[in-house]
Amino acid sequence: QLQAYGGGLVQTGGSLRLSCAASGGTFSSYTMGWFRQAPGKGRKFVAGITWGVGLTYYGDSGNERFTISRDNAKNTVYLQMNSLTPEDTAIYYCAASTAYTAQYPNEYNVWGQGTLVTVSS
Repeated sequence: QLQAYGGGLVQTGGSLRLSCAASGGTFSSYTMGWFRQAPGKGRKFVAGITWGVGLTYYGDSGNERFTISRDNAKNTVYLQMNSLTPEDTAIYYCAASTAYTAQYPNEYNVWGQGTLVTVSS
């Protein structure tokens, strides 16, 4: 199971750190990813971090301003988001995959419930 938290209301230019706690599996064996879904739009890949060496990779939504990291000892993956804009407003989901550099929703096996991020102008 995955539990995402840390969302909230922030002003333009602000920062948030999302967390996703995993339970019930071998966390270190999974690639972890963050996706987001804005109202009326599809789910888009934001960032991923692989099992093993922890290679990080980003989608167009998360490049440069976002940083993904993981702490295997705490079974937690993080998404640090900086310089937020209203376009970043969305529900953010964490997910786990057995594929190494998964970036499509259908490559992910387990999903968290999502946490809402709202960026005001």
